Amino acid sequence: FEGKLIQTPNGETIIDFGQNLAGYVEFTVFGKDGETIVLTHGESLDENGNFTTENFQDRKRHKEGGTYQMISYICKDGENHYKPRFTIMGFRYAKVETILDLSDATFIAHAVYSEMEETADFTCGNADVNQLVWNSKWSQKGNFCDVPTDCPTRERAAWTGDAGLYVDTGLMLMDSYNVYRKWLAQCRYGQYPEGKVANIAPPNSKGSFMTAMLAGSVGWGDACIIVPMAMYRKYGDVRILEENYEMMKNWYAFLESRAENNAIQSGIDYGEWCEPGTNPMMSMQNGNFDVATAYFAHSGETLSEIAAILGKEEDAAHYREVSENAKKAFEEIFTKDGVVESERQCQYIRPIQFGLVNEENCAKNAEKLNELVLANDYHLNTGFLTTPAICGILCEYGYEDTAFKLLLQESAPGWLYAVKKGATTIWETWDGINEEGKPSESLNHYSYGAITGWLIGGVCGIQQEGRKITIKPIACKELSHAKAVYDSPVGTIESGWKYEGNKITFEFVIPVNTVAEVVLPNGERHELAPGVHQF
Repeated sequence: FEGKLIQTPNGETIIDFGQNLAGYVEFTVFGKDGETIVLTHGESLDENGNFTTENFQDRKRHKEGGTYQMISYICKDGENHYKPRFTIMGFRYAKVETILDLSDATFIAHAVYSEMEETADFTCGNADVNQLVWNSKWSQKGNFCDVPTDCPTRERAAWTGDAGLYVDTGLMLMDSYNVYRKWLAQCRYGQYPEGKVANIAPPNSKGSFMTAMLAGSVGWGDACIIVPMAMYRKYGDVRILEENYEMMKNWYAFLESRAENNAIQSGIDYGEWCEPGTNPMMSMQNGNFDVATAYFAHSGETLSEIAAILGKEEDAAHYREVSENAKKAFEEIFTKDGVVESERQCQYIRPIQFGLVNEENCAKNAEKLNELVLANDYHLNTGFLTTPAICGILCEYGYEDTAFKLLLQESAPGWLYAVKKGATTIWETWDGINEEGKPSESLNHYSYGAITGWLIGGVCGIQQEGRKITIKPIACKELSHAKAVYDSPVGTIESGWKYEGNKITFEFVIPVNTVAEVVLPNGERHELAPGVHQF
């Protein structure tokens, strides 16, 4: 990305590379021996249009004064060409401090990330939604450098929870199998003797309350089961389950040690995390036992399925029984006759997403969820764990209109607010740059980009598991048209639709040596052979 020199209101010289990324700046300048040029890297301009790094500082935890991403270069006579080695920085802008004449200078930003071929794309008739997809891809690139980190600035930590909630989208958007596989080895390495999975893998410090004391938090540690299973479902390679089976068993044994009467009602967990309008520290003090018990049931069910795939029938039976008992305990303790009573959207999503109640009560919880979204004027109040699932669940139970209004919400908390504020990546919080233009927190956090998985897998309906392909699109007149292309492990799958008046035309491309089941919005079912099909 070629940099553009600009002057800020306070007189500073800034380079704008036009894209928030993780990488480095290569530059060529002309100077005299001993003259210096200093580049300080940041993600944003402040509310006054001046350079800032305040949004990713955390001086409460880092008493040395915060995070600085700086290059200080001393010139020789004549032309000076430089690019850093063995480092990356998170930035869109760089502040320049120098007496050099920059009229002939060049500044190029190079993005650095693990080798991942882009394998999916989504486009539609709404430019902001298309930008949202772009932002999701660039947050994945900005954070998948060797391991899947949360942000490339303040922490650069490979949090397990983020990896678990994003894995379906991450595997679809890019061929990131090897990144996840390598990272799972780090999870195995960092597992505690009692089975707890470190919340950050590899560990990036000696530990603190948020990392060491809360190691083994549900929703985070469960990634050791969720991620390998997602990889197996996509690629069908049983080795990823074999490599991680002992880690999964040890993790689940730790969960079983926490359980009393089939539910987890002790200990401290992160819970939903980053829910708008809530204090996560207060949430942790309340226990988050509903979240813990939900994951106890869900991970047990998944582990039972994994054990069966590996031919370990005794293990499979055990985990199945524990999971079923945990489901019953969840319904008894955290619902009233199978229906949740809460003002938080996430509380209704989890029992549906994990199948913790019967189908009739799933429908009732979905109805309550829809009512909450309407009452919140089509805004989200979900956090990290359930945001990826909300639109899909609303559509599954007949609330497509609500789901699309939620997707197209332009004020915070909503996906398009950041786009309207000029974001080129996904933010850590919904209002990373507030209405007054003041930035806060990380502006390159991939987690909420998981919505892109629903755009491809829901709006265009492409679902692939092993050699099984299902396409079940959901058309929306406000988007006018949509198309997804997925270069899957079994070949390139395409699904698209467009409105012409009240008529909808669908087109599908099915790869060779496969058969796809297609379900149209009117309920029609078709079994499609390889080739191009139009309805």
